[in-house]
Amino acid sequence: MADIKDPENTILLELKGGTVTIELLPDVAPGHCDRMKELARSGAYDNVAFHRVIDGFMAQTGDVANGNMEKDFNIRAAGTGGSDLPNLKAEFSNIPHARGSIGAARSGDPNSANSQFFINFNDNDFLNGQYTVYGQVIEGMEHVDAIVRGEPPANPDRMISMKVAADA
Repeated sequence: MADIKDPENTILLELKGGTVTIELLPDVAPGHCDRMKELARSGAYDNVAFHRVIDGFMAQTGDVANGNMEKDFNIRAAGTGGSDLPNLKAEFSNIPHARGSIGAARSGDPNSANSQFFINFNDNDFLNGQYTVYGQVIEGMEHVDAIVRGEPPANPDRMISMKVAADA
């Protein structure tokens, strides 16, 4: 079991292989952390597909508008949606995009992050200063490593559930 220091800022992400424990960084990116907790608490992330998974790079998910249709996974729309909430302002920092870090996915506009995020498989320093880092996997990275690859995968893996540890 992971050593959870701050349950209010720890995410428990349930994948097919087990639980991934993510420590959020509210001192670094408070808006992004609050958004993830809000969507997790509403159940918006439950059953959402990993729609873009690139070996040696990252696994992207969080398209709550298009990624949770059980039978009708919309391959064309996957990755284009967000939540009904307003987009977030970038919260860039000097925290590196290291293996297991959580980054905010966005369009070309730095202030367009919403609900989508990615988990880095490797150290991806070329992303530093260009995408908001707001969390770090502290346990269960082996379950992230096992996510089916593809852009999008033919049969994508899904987030079974996401909870704030304080609520679990």
